[in-house]
Amino acid sequence: MTTPCERTFTVNGRAMTARCWHDSNKQPLLALHGWLDNAATFDLLAPLLRDFYIVALDFAGHGWSEHRAAGTRYHILDHVDDVLSVVNQLGWRSFMLMGHSMGAGVASLLSSALPERVQKLVMIEGLGPYTGKPEDAATHLRTALLEWQEFSDKPRVIATMDIAIQARMNGLLPVSEHAARLLCARGVKEVAGGLMWTADKRLRLSSPSRFSEAQVCAFLAAITVPTLLIMAEKSLPFNPHDYAARVAAHSQLTVVKLAGGHHLHVDDNVEGVANAVLSFL
Repeated sequence: MTTPCERTFTVNGRAMTARCWHDSNKQPLLALHGWLDNAATFDLLAPLLRDFYIVALDFAGHGWSEHRAAGTRYHILDHVDDVLSVVNQLGWRSFMLMGHSMGAGVASLLSSALPERVQKLVMIEGLGPYTGKPEDAATHLRTALLEWQEFSDKPRVIATMDIAIQARMNGLLPVSEHAARLLCARGVKEVAGGLMWTADKRLRLSSPSRFSEAQVCAFLAAITVPTLLIMAEKSLPFNPHDYAARVAAHSQLTVVKLAGGHHLHVDDNVEGVANAVLSFL
C-alpha cells in the first residue's frame, strides 16, 4: 500500500495535521473526515486515487491536530475557516474537495461560499450540515448552556488498545474491527497509566445554535460546481422529505447509492467508493 507522509500547518496559533498521499505535483484533492474520526479514515481509499495529491486533514480537536483554546466551543463554521487557511497555505487556488459525513457538511459550506476555489466536490454519506427546527432554538441553547456549566475535561484513561478498538467498534456509528484499528491508530495517545482519546471531549457537547433546513438548502443551491453524493444502502436515518429537498436544491448533483454502511469508504465498500469517485473526477 502507498505510504503516506505527514504535514503540519499552523492555523491561528494551533497546529493542524494532515496525512498526505501521492506526488504533490498531481491534481490537488483535500479530504475531510467525519465527526470524532480522523485523517486515517481515508487510509484505504486514498491509495486507490493515484491521480491526485491527497491531503487528508485532521480537523481541530481530532486526530493529531491541537484542540481549540480552553473555554471555547467547536462550531462547524470555524472548521470552514480552518480548511480555507490550510488550502491557502498549500498555495491551492483551486482544488478538488471530498468529505465524509461532517466533513461533507464542511465541504458543502465552503463550496457554496467560494465556488471559484473548488473544481469538483465529492460528498460521502453527507449532504449539508446537521440542522434544527427554528421553534426548538431556545431548547437547544438551554441544553448547550447547562452542558457547558457541567462540563469536565478530566481525561478518561483507557487501559489497552484492544479496549479502545472495541469501544470504537461499538460507538455511536459502529465500524468493523479493521476500520476501528485504523481510526484508533490516530485516535488515541499514550498517557500515564494507559491511553487516552485524542479527540477533544468538547466535541460531544450540544451546539447552542443550528442551521435551519431552509438555510442548508440555500447553501446547497449556491453550489455551482459538479458534485457527487455517495449514499450507502445502510445509510443513517434521515427525514425523507428534508433529504429530497436538499437533493432538489443542488442543481449540479449526481447521486450514487452503493452497498455498505455509513463508513463504507473505510469499512465495507472501499473499492466501490473509489470507482465512483474516479469515474466522477
